[in-house]
This record gives sequence, structure tokens and C-alpha cells, in this order.
Amino acid sequence: MKDNTVVTHAGNRPFENHGIVNPPVYHASTVLSETLEQRINRSEAKVRYGRAGTPTTFALEDAMSALEQAHGTVLASSGLSAITMALSAFVESGDHILVTDSTYTPTRNFCDRTLARLGVETEYFDPLIGSGISEMIRDNTRLIWTECPGSQTFDVQDLPAIVEAAHARDVIVLTDNTWGGGYFRKPLTEGVDVSVQAATKYIVGHSDVMMGTIACNEATYETVRQSSSLFGMCCGPDDVYLALRGLRTIGVRMDRHHESGIKVAEWLQSRPEVSQVMHPALPQDPGHELWKRDFTGSSGLFGFVLKEDDRTKLSAMMDHMELHGMGSSWGGYESLLIPSWPEQSRTATSWNVSGQCMRIHVGLEDPDDLIADLEAGFDRMNKA
Repeated sequence: MKDNTVVTHAGNRPFENHGIVNPPVYHASTVLSETLEQRINRSEAKVRYGRAGTPTTFALEDAMSALEQAHGTVLASSGLSAITMALSAFVESGDHILVTDSTYTPTRNFCDRTLARLGVETEYFDPLIGSGISEMIRDNTRLIWTECPGSQTFDVQDLPAIVEAAHARDVIVLTDNTWGGGYFRKPLTEGVDVSVQAATKYIVGHSDVMMGTIACNEATYETVRQSSSLFGMCCGPDDVYLALRGLRTIGVRMDRHHESGIKVAEWLQSRPEVSQVMHPALPQDPGHELWKRDFTGSSGLFGFVLKEDDRTKLSAMMDHMELHGMGSSWGGYESLLIPSWPEQSRTATSWNVSGQCMRIHVGLEDPDDLIADLEAGFDRMNKA
């Protein structure tokens, strides 16, 4: 089935719930056993304790597994908790891991602080390394963490080349797949072992729930599931319900983000105030050919560089935007615009660009209105 059909129906079992279309919301901690025998053998029951899951959580896990073509999916309380859970499930003291230099900054912080304290060495690599990653793999390398495209600078990695090099040395590959939402890319079909998403973004789609998903192939699923259980990871049923509701419309939302994002990006390319637009779907982007090979579309998140970096002029532009909010996160229905400083989060590579780097999320508003809002902002900046 096509993705739009999958996200409409996956995880729903209406005739197990009196014909009701949406899965019911189970609020549960205690789950009773009817007999002593059931109590003694409760580990065999699928529903046995609230933290271990209910039909509500199972519905979202099944739906995400269908979307990402995974053997199984584990839910987490946020995107970052999904990342940290996935990483910690496979490492122990003395291990070495490879992490893309363009990774999400909190991922870097977890590696440099928590994993380092536990005796795991993190080495960062150029996101454009491709098959050259093989030269960095050691005997004690346990995993490679990728993110495509990369945070802030939107570098496109050659995941199939990295996977081939990694699997030749029995190293697993994990990826942050949030940008594509599981809709525009299926990393597990390319040989990636674990695909992590901040479901907070495009799965939920409405800027009101924190959640993460860890979609796994058959070889990695039990390891992640057991690790998650040991850490006591679980999600509230109301949040799971909202994520399920958001998932049902991800197709129409992602297509809109794709179309509007490209239109705004092309307009930004034409502006004299902008020196560079970082959007893989643009033919001029260095990662365009890899994007065209591996993705079926692009989300609303990308970057651009203003020639101007004067704080007063930037404030004149930003402080009076009507449609572009200044806020963390992205993937919701609303547009966002914030400054970013990629040079502060690089160690294996450098980011030497003159001007102010910006990160924009193009929401579901009419793109002409968004362009008008940006144009008014540029006018204020030029006059300041």
C-alpha cells in the first residue's frame, strides 16, 4: 500500500473496539489478572502493566512500524529520549562510536557528557565522508550515528555508502530521520538498522506533544525494547492519542510543507540580502543529487545565510514578524524563524560563512503570505 493509505489505516482495529474508528485511549497503570495462573504467567500477556504498554500505545507502534517498514517500534517520551535510548542500548564501557559532525546539538551533549562518563568514546566525522567512513572504523566501534540532512546546515549524507562500509565490519547504523518524517524517506529499506524520529515534529504535527519513536529492524528491535523497559520509558496515553491523530494527516501536511518550502526557498535565493540557501531540494544545493536519489520529497525545514549579521538590524527584522514565530522545535502547522550558529557545534569540520545563519520552518500558511512577511522583515532590516 502507498503511504497515504498506510497512515490512514495502520494501527486501527475498529472491530476489536465495537466498530469505533479510532483506538480507545487506555489510562492504565494496574492491569488485573483474572486467575492466579494468569498472574504467575503475566509476562506472556501483551497487556500486563501500564508502563509496558496498552492497546493505545500498541496502535501507534504498529502504525509507525508500517510507515517506516520496521520490524518493530519503541516509543519514547521525547525526540531526545529516543536518541539517547537508541544510542545507550548498544554500547558499553570501552566502546567507540562514530557520530556525524552535523548532528543535533543535544545528541552531541549526550555523547560528550553522559556516554563519555560511562567510558564510551565518541569520534565525530565529516557528514560528507560517505564510504570513507570505513577508515575510521575500529575493532571496538559499535555504531555509527547519522542525521540526514544534518542539523542547521542541512548536509546530505550518503547513507547507503555508510551502511555498506559499516556492515562490512559488523557495525550497526542508526539515523535521525525526523526531517523526512518517515514519509519522504525509509532508511530501514536502505539497510539502516535503527531509524529515530522526534515524533514531536511531523508525526504529531501540531506543536503540542513531546514524543519520540525508535523504528528497528529485526536484529535490533529486542535490544532496544529491553533497554527501554529497563529505563522505565513510557508515554502518556493522551499524548499517544494526539500522535495517532496527527499521523493520519501527515501525508497531506508533508506535501504542503514540501511545495511551500521550495517556493519560499526559491524566493530567498532571489533576494540580495541572502548569500546562501541550504535546501537539498534546490538544484544548486551540493546535496541535491543524493537528495533526489534517496528522498521522495522535502520537509519545510531548511536554512539560509543573511549577508547582514548586525544584531540591531537583525532585531529590526525579527521583532516584528507577523507569521514567523521565534521558537524551538519545528514540524508543526505554524512557520518559525530563528538565528543559528553552526560553528559552535562543529569539531571534525568547520563552518566558515560570513553573515548570520538562519533556520526557517515553512508551515501550512499560504506561501505568498509568508513571503510577504519575510519581505517586510527585510525592508525593516535594510532601513535600520
